[in-house]
Amino acid sequence: MPIVLLIRHAQASFGTADYDVLSERGHAQVEALHRSLDRRGIVADRVISGSLRRQRDTARPWSSETAGVAIDKRWNEYDSDDVLSHHSAMETRLERRPTDPTPALSSRDFQVVLDQALQTWVDAGPASPARQTWPEFLAEINGALDDLGAGLSSGQTGIVFSSSGVIAALAASLIGLPDEAFIPLNRVSVNASITKVIVGRRGKNLVSYNDHSHLEGPGNDDLVTYR
Repeated sequence: MPIVLLIRHAQASFGTADYDVLSERGHAQVEALHRSLDRRGIVADRVISGSLRRQRDTARPWSSETAGVAIDKRWNEYDSDDVLSHHSAMETRLERRPTDPTPALSSRDFQVVLDQALQTWVDAGPASPARQTWPEFLAEINGALDDLGAGLSSGQTGIVFSSSGVIAALAASLIGLPDEAFIPLNRVSVNASITKVIVGRRGKNLVSYNDHSHLEGPGNDDLVTYR
C-alpha cells in the first residue's frame, strides 16, 4: 500500500516581524529529521510542500532528491491572522514588530487566544466571515491528500511538508473525531514531527500521529518545540 508521511514544518519565528522564517533551532530540527529518515532508508517517490517559506525551507534537503519538491498551496496552513481577525477580539498575532502597541504574549498565552478563535471558526461552519471557512479548509486538505494518494502506486512513499493545523485536521478526520478535536491535536503538534497515513483499497488510514522520536536523545538537546 502507498504510504504518506505528513511532516510539520520546523520551528518558525514566533513573535518577530516575520514568522515565516525558520529559527536557528528550526534548522537544527530539519537536519535531525533528514538524518533520521535517511538512516531509516526512507526514499520518497514524491515530495510535496505547501508554498509557505517555513514549509519550503523544511523540505529543502529533499530538493535534490528524486524529482525534487513540488509546491501545492492546498497544503498551506489556515490563515491565523484571518481567523483571529474575524473570530477574536484580541489584536495579538503570530508576528509582532517592536513598534506594535499590543503587549507581547508568550507562546502559551497566544495559544489560548488562538484555540478560542479556532473553536469559534469551526462552530461558525460555512457562515464564518473569514476568507476561508472551516468546511472549505477541510475539503481542500482532504482533496490534496486524496490526489497524492491516487498518484502513488503500491509500495511507494509520498512525503508532504505542511503545518500543524493541516495535519491535525486530517488526523481527526481520518479517525472520525468531531471537527473541534483538531484543536487539541493542533496544540500538541511538535515542530518537524511525522504523521503516517496509509492509502489502501478501503481508503486512508492514520497509522501514527506526531512522531518526534528523531528529535529526542543524545545530541538533540532542546529540539522538541511546539511553536
